[in-house]
Amino acid sequence: MYEEKRILTAREILEKDFKIDARGYRPQEVDQFLDMIIKDYVEFESSSKKMVNEIKRLEEENSKLKAENRNLKASLDIAGSNKGVTNVDLLKRISDLEKVVYGE
Repeated sequence: MYEEKRILTAREILEKDFKIDARGYRPQEVDQFLDMIIKDYVEFESSSKKMVNEIKRLEEENSKLKAENRNLKASLDIAGSNKGVTNVDLLKRISDLEKVVYGE
């Protein structure tokens, strides 16, 4: 994702050599500044990798929760289809069965 758009790596920044001109910048200041850039760059790469891993983990968790949600909805639909059966209905059925079995 981000790696495709990135031009430099921390190592490339670290290993970059500048040509020294007679009126150029002070090499020590350039080195100090580049050291700060490298430190920031490494920290950014690290946090970027952590975020990518966290996104993957959350996507997996999300898909598991979606599957669980589908299962629960299916269970509710099954329970809803049996909603018309009450205790009174069951007692009436038992009574009818007793009449058939015992011949009353």
